[in-house]
Amino acid sequence: MNDPSPIRKPSRIQQRNRKLILDAALEVFSNHGYRGATLDLIAARAGLSKPNILYYFEGKEDIHVTLLNQLMDSWLAPLREIDPMGDPMEEVLAYVHRKLEMSRDLPRESRLFANEVLQGAPRMAPHLETVLKPLVDDTADLIEGWIAAGKLAAVDPRHLLFSIWATTQHYADFDAQVRVLMDEADVQEGARAHLDTMFRRLLAP
Repeated sequence: MNDPSPIRKPSRIQQRNRKLILDAALEVFSNHGYRGATLDLIAARAGLSKPNILYYFEGKEDIHVTLLNQLMDSWLAPLREIDPMGDPMEEVLAYVHRKLEMSRDLPRESRLFANEVLQGAPRMAPHLETVLKPLVDDTADLIEGWIAAGKLAAVDPRHLLFSIWATTQHYADFDAQVRVLMDEADVQEGARAHLDTMFRRLLAP
């Protein structure tokens, strides 16, 4: 029996066009949400024709799901980087700092995720169950162990994570409001100092 034909790698042009489409879609979805986004908007943003978009993706949902899959990997990376052998306070604060940096560097991705969850997570619910929840469960167990050892104050680990997500991603999801209300030249530096103080006080045993 002959071996099946090898899968051809996408050409440079195909890789470039696919990246153009995903970058354009990220901008469109983060600004208009899933319902407001259209293939015409994505095509115009990418500088490609609508048929060209459909050559690479089956439709709007296919593009959206691809973006969400990519986002989930990067979004969960800082949680996976928490070191069980490290100093508990410093590990939690390092996580806070990484999430705040992501709100600065990946604001469109944050809004994409927020919009999906606000709609009930119809396209990423399986990932929340099979990827996010086990990781959060493991992190909660780790934090509970630190609390039991007297290294952190007694807090609910899951509510602690919710608070970290809320206070860091706010700077991306509500960027327009933050820029209007804050006169500081460096909002991120002020946010970092504030969150550092707040979580240190909360978690000090």
